[in-house]
Amino acid sequence: MISMPRRLLPAGLLVALLLLGIGSAGAQTYPSRPIRFIVGFSAGGITDIVARIIADHVRNKLGQSVIVENRTGANGMVAATEVARAAPDGYTVLISNSSTLTLNPLLYKKSQYETSDFFPVSLMVSYPFILAINPANEKNASVATLNDLVRLARDKPGQFTYGSTGQGGLVHLGFELINQQADIKMVHVPYRGAAAALLALLSKEIDIVFENPTSLAQFKSGKIKALAVTSPERWRDLPDVPAVSELGFPGFDASSWVGAVVHARTPPAVIKTLSDAIRSAATDPATRALLMPHGNIPMLDPQQFAAKIKAETEVNAKVIRQAAITLE
Repeated sequence: MISMPRRLLPAGLLVALLLLGIGSAGAQTYPSRPIRFIVGFSAGGITDIVARIIADHVRNKLGQSVIVENRTGANGMVAATEVARAAPDGYTVLISNSSTLTLNPLLYKKSQYETSDFFPVSLMVSYPFILAINPANEKNASVATLNDLVRLARDKPGQFTYGSTGQGGLVHLGFELINQQADIKMVHVPYRGAAAALLALLSKEIDIVFENPTSLAQFKSGKIKALAVTSPERWRDLPDVPAVSELGFPGFDASSWVGAVVHARTPPAVIKTLSDAIRSAATDPATRALLMPHGNIPMLDPQQFAAKIKAETEVNAKVIRQAAITLE
């Protein structure tokens, strides 16, 4: 039989062959060695926590080791770049938050990857941010609501600081939207993860943060105070805390998610195996119970996830243009 080199196959024929499963013998035995989950954020944050819960579930489901590796830096870009350059075989998986995929390629002039470098596997968990202050901070003594904070920040421009998980992330963008819509100026202080930003809030190093549902115990203990949530609707575990959109910011939505993507040229059969294993976590009682404190569990399939990434990227591009935000 005369075989044509794969690189010389017409693009349409190559796609058709892949979809028919031709040349996917390796996919039939996937996984035959350990899978790596690459996380772009530090241990203890919600992306890392979800990654480790899902890793345990996939390990049990597929009977193969799943190793979680943290590659922090540049709002997830270090990890994303590693996965974009990895072999397209399904053994290197990026566990990402929304900003790494729907913000970084728009914001950073020197980004070493594009959203199109990846193929969606599953959106696993979605969650709101919770606008939080430290009630023990004397600067916040008169703050009981978001509107109180806005009035105080307006009277003292540049004197209030907010922490984020990195320059150019969704938290950064969300606070800048509040700055613009409220006509105030709070100063950005980036950290290398949510845990570091929370510690800075508790030590009074900064004045306000966007926390996530993982910190619910801190809210209930009174160590931090919730002023509002960033999703369009109130959060189920904090029913008395209003959404930002209820407080004079109509349409405000800065919620986030944790999802899994692989190299764009990963064989479809491998993607399906991995996606099915991950999404089965939604119907596993033990895994579901571990995930629920960290957000909703939509477990979108690849097509649904791809549509969400596309829609959010379009919205973020519009916001970035209006806010004139650019990063090196």
